[in-house]
Amino acid sequence: MHFDFTITEAFKPTQDRPRLMVSQLFRKRLVSETHNRFWSESRPPKVETGDIHEGDLRQEATFRFGMGEGIVRPISAWVQLPPDLAGDERGIAEFIDYRLLVRLATAENQALTFGPHGLLNHPGVTRLPYTGSYFDGIMAACNEIEQNGATAHAMIVNPVDYYHGLLGKGILGDLQQNGTKIVRTRMVAPGCALVGDFAVAARILHTGKSVIRVGTPPAGTFATEGTAVCAEIYEGLAVHLPTHFFHVVKAG
Repeated sequence: MHFDFTITEAFKPTQDRPRLMVSQLFRKRLVSETHNRFWSESRPPKVETGDIHEGDLRQEATFRFGMGEGIVRPISAWVQLPPDLAGDERGIAEFIDYRLLVRLATAENQALTFGPHGLLNHPGVTRLPYTGSYFDGIMAACNEIEQNGATAHAMIVNPVDYYHGLLGKGILGDLQQNGTKIVRTRMVAPGCALVGDFAVAARILHTGKSVIRVGTPPAGTFATEGTAVCAEIYEGLAVHLPTHFFHVVKAG
């Protein structure tokens, strides 16, 4: 089945249990080409920016203008249909909704965050080691973003840090009041965070196309043979301002 929309946008598995997906942090741009050129800025070495007027006051004055390329690639997920569902149209539909599309949303989180072409692997994203508490680390990143003239719009954290480091300590309320969104996902390592101005600094490039099909999965996808179904969307990232993203990591 072919769809004229990105099916992870239409599927709302957490509408009654609010939980943001990574894709919901970005604005989106519909594209028709696989390769897409776009404007960008980068942070040159400090030794190259010492003579820039007011560079110490306004860090963004030192950024270098240039071009980047975003490539739209498939993001896929697979499930195996239980044999006893054969002939049960309603049961198959529910299984597709609550297993296949959930797996696809997880694959999308992974692709956008630490996949080979995700934000954490973008060379312009700044690694920000911290000492002290996890709270100190994410607050340092929020400060750095605003020192660049941007806004600490959102952060992606591991569930262990969300539940053991943030929940129940008044921090979440403060971040919400600040307008900072939080995505919790396994796609960021414990003790780390990806903090940035997601709404301004990057765009999801998408084709507005999706497919669900029966097929043969890649080797190693399942332990046993069986009827397999794949869901696939097509997305890439245009990272205009990698300078506005910080990868918070524990020092040492």
